[in-house]
Amino acid sequence: MRRISRITVAGAATASLALALSACGGTSTSSSSSESKGDKGLAIAYDVGGKGDQSFNDAAFAGLEQAKKEFGYATADIEPTEGETDADKAQRLVSLAKQGYNPVVGVGYAYAPAVKEAAAKYPGTTFGIVDDSTIDAKNVADLVFSEEQASYLAGVAAAKSTKTDVVGFVGGVDIPLIHKFEAGFEQGVKDTDPKVKVLSQYLTQTAEEGGFSSPDKGKTAAEGQIEKKADVVYAAAGLSGQGVIEAAAANKVWAIGVDSDQYKQEALAQYKDSILTSAMKDVAKAVYNLAKSVEGGTPGTGIVRGDLKTGEVGLSHSNPKFADNAELQEAIDTAKEKIISGEIKVKSS
Repeated sequence: MRRISRITVAGAATASLALALSACGGTSTSSSSSESKGDKGLAIAYDVGGKGDQSFNDAAFAGLEQAKKEFGYATADIEPTEGETDADKAQRLVSLAKQGYNPVVGVGYAYAPAVKEAAAKYPGTTFGIVDDSTIDAKNVADLVFSEEQASYLAGVAAAKSTKTDVVGFVGGVDIPLIHKFEAGFEQGVKDTDPKVKVLSQYLTQTAEEGGFSSPDKGKTAAEGQIEKKADVVYAAAGLSGQGVIEAAAANKVWAIGVDSDQYKQEALAQYKDSILTSAMKDVAKAVYNLAKSVEGGTPGTGIVRGDLKTGEVGLSHSNPKFADNAELQEAIDTAKEKIISGEIKVKSS
């Protein structure tokens, strides 16, 4: 359990923390309130796109905010830097652990080498990594999700909503993680209506080329698919997905969001009527639960998977046009039940 004595955090200490984090390749965008517990809590290091991506990274930040509010301790969240190396990432995580943050979470599979290195140097600190299951260490939690299951349901929604019998998928980067989204989506479409055509496109081969952080690339890809008659476009592309949603709104077709409930995102408010639903994975819950396990004295470790059965992946229901469509909801509920029971095996590649 954490100590419950309270101290006042001086401004000089806050400045010192910011300087230290800046030196290790990022900046702190969150700090403790003037009163905090006698030790530090959750720290997260963002993936490409950083805070404000209306998707993956923002979901991790929501988990941090929940932990900060509930446990009343100091937190930190650190932005990536352009062109950073694995060594830069490792230095960032080591710096956070050295300062006493616990747990320390790398948001995104790219942090795997860094988490492995930092965890070995600080065996008394719990580390987490989102979207990677390759690290086998006593003090590391691999926070992963069955994205293909939520994507299958998105495919059902797309097949039921298209009027042109053409739908689109835009992937940010051509990697196995995003292949899971594409595979589930295409299977959901085809199982629902085999005559519906799925157009697929990846924006880049590597994250460094901007596949997860370039709304302009997403917009261009979506416009190309819409020109080919796609009237529902699903994006698994981080911040680049904002461009997909913008293109869908401009052309009066449906977009399907990803990771977070993008219908509710303030930055996307002007496009929300064009967001049919979002295939969500509850990164916020996973990050918060890891912090809670550390706070409770029994840190989570090993592979921690969220799926339809646990309720950590699924579709959002914020858009009334989606939520109130009885036929569509019946089809989605039926598919969900079959996936959970094992009757439907969803492909991940």
